[in-house]
Amino acid sequence: MPSHETEVLIVGAGQAGVAMSEHLTARGVPHLVLERDRIAEKWRTGRWDSLVANGPAWHDRFPGLEFDGMNQNAFASKDRVAAYFEAYAEKFDAPIRCGVEVKKVIRNKESSGFIVETSDGTITARSVVAATGPFQKPIIPALVPEDSNVQQMHSSSYRNPQQLPDGVVMVVGAGSSGVQIAEELRRSGRDVILSVGPHDRPPRQYRGQDFVWWLGVLNKWSAVAPPKGAEHVTIAVSGANGGHTVDFRALAASGIKLVGRTESYKDGSLRFSQDLARNIANGDANYLSVLDEADAYIQRNSLDFPEEPEAHVLGADPDCVSNPTLEIDLAATGITSIIWATGFAVDYSWLPTNAVSENGRPNHQRGVSAESGVYFLGLPWQSHRGSSFIWGVWHDAKYIAEQIMIQRGYLEHLGSTTPDNGIETTGQGDTAGPVPTAADAYAL
Repeated sequence: MPSHETEVLIVGAGQAGVAMSEHLTARGVPHLVLERDRIAEKWRTGRWDSLVANGPAWHDRFPGLEFDGMNQNAFASKDRVAAYFEAYAEKFDAPIRCGVEVKKVIRNKESSGFIVETSDGTITARSVVAATGPFQKPIIPALVPEDSNVQQMHSSSYRNPQQLPDGVVMVVGAGSSGVQIAEELRRSGRDVILSVGPHDRPPRQYRGQDFVWWLGVLNKWSAVAPPKGAEHVTIAVSGANGGHTVDFRALAASGIKLVGRTESYKDGSLRFSQDLARNIANGDANYLSVLDEADAYIQRNSLDFPEEPEAHVLGADPDCVSNPTLEIDLAATGITSIIWATGFAVDYSWLPTNAVSENGRPNHQRGVSAESGVYFLGLPWQSHRGSSFIWGVWHDAKYIAEQIMIQRGYLEHLGSTTPDNGIETTGQGDTAGPVPTAADAYAL
């Protein structure tokens, strides 16, 4: 690819990059999307075979397109989700180039904007949107040595039970991924131990409505920051097998052994925190609080929803919670594999220094970077609780597009939006007529 110039370069063609491209296309902003793999690649190859979306099809989508040919209350498979984003990009002819990796973004010292080094040439761009999402570098805690005779993998490398050696499987992490993988392994006949940390546990459905609906009408999706102390609390919810409420008591009854948060390793043994009962209780409290708020909402709005008193009954704690195991000898217990469902770290080392903080995290407000001209999209809690969900990223992309339009409006005052230096311009949507001013952008 020869040298090109585009007004906005979007890095990544997952849900964030596709959403960003749609909003820029609608506003006539020339842009280009670069994707090192394929559109929505993480949905294709970055998860296990049986993964489905955690929200029903009517909710986990963009406003401009429904999932075709499926029950809108069902949960789309990962392949259906990937196909959805491909179809969405085709709908507005998104200028996406696959198989091109961005290596470095450098501030252009001779002109405005940035010089972007890629695996297929150099691109000059006035603005750059980092739409690579939060799932970049799998985190495996450095606890169990590689020579421990135990197969270790991150949840992003797990595909199905058949890839694991015979023996007991340890799953570390009880968010959506860890719980669903542990359930699948147990249904396949495997003995499973699940390490449970702090978590929220919403009801999958209550009184006829899915939890995504309840979080919407109760204004929980709109929360702009996690509660203090809950920044790293995961959400235990599942769309698998038609969707169901995650119930750790039911998991224990199915034969899964629950232990507390994994703390350390020594002499062939894993040690666990004494927090299992507390983590279960806090998850229960979160679950019951949603039920109580839902009941109050129904009464306040005089809704004729079916009663569901049994949802409030939790039952007794299983023995593994009342009498927790604090240490397990891996060999003696027969553990042959460990799946670390312990989340991801980000890697923005390819961006200019000011765009990231000292710990490598994005330095931004609502996706607008401290490095002028750099934007982030697809981050957890970028602007609200729903930011990293499919529908939430679409709305965050709209905000970033508005910020780009505001900057275009200011530049119009100088009589130009894109410098004409003879370099070929890529992207689509050349503007016809005057460029919107800042005031126009605020009115979008």
